[in-house]
Amino acid sequence: MRKDITISAEPRESRGKNAARRLRASGMIPAVLYGTGGESVPLTVSPKEIGRILHSGTGHNTIFDLAVTGGERTPTMIVDWLHHPVRESLMHVDLLRIDLAKRLRVKIPVHTTGDPKGVKIQGGQFEVIVREIEVECLPEEIPDSFTRDVTEMLIGTSLRAGDIELPGSMKLLSPADAVIAHVISIRTSDTTATAEATAAAEPEVAKKGKKEEAAGEKKDEKKK
Repeated sequence: MRKDITISAEPRESRGKNAARRLRASGMIPAVLYGTGGESVPLTVSPKEIGRILHSGTGHNTIFDLAVTGGERTPTMIVDWLHHPVRESLMHVDLLRIDLAKRLRVKIPVHTTGDPKGVKIQGGQFEVIVREIEVECLPEEIPDSFTRDVTEMLIGTSLRAGDIELPGSMKLLSPADAVIAHVISIRTSDTTATAEATAAAEPEVAKKGKKEEAAGEKKDEKKK
């Protein structure tokens, strides 16, 4: 989604691990801007400003303006980023130029509301399988998220990607039959587990019966 946000960036002259360490020590992080036929440009950006976008409601789907000192000003999205494995601080970010007239492939979060009747009345269990779907749309059409009411869901029913209503010219890229969430029977799960345990024990019983049968035949031979 397009936001009225502008982030400043500085051209980055020095490269390499040592230069990146010095840059982070100064409170900034390295970045790269590319896409839409333009050249790849190494930059320096504020991790705090990038972090605010990543933690906003639209997250990495946010389209904002990037203003490069002495250079271009362009609509941009965050397409990749790297966190420190221990401190979890931002270490690097990849930025993509956006052509507002061209369609994009983006993943949109899916939220559910309500308590399924299959849980409240039938005693089932509600499970979320995936939390986002992939769609294709114009940059201006990117939503914060999709929300679906699951109150009427009963045991054995599923919410699938194809059930999500897509506004405007948006096109679903995820498989339409991909399960987002479903309501299952807890008793069915227990019964299945019992059946599997019984099936696993049957070969042992059969093997034991054969051993006893063989032992009986040997005793009969000795008597003869």
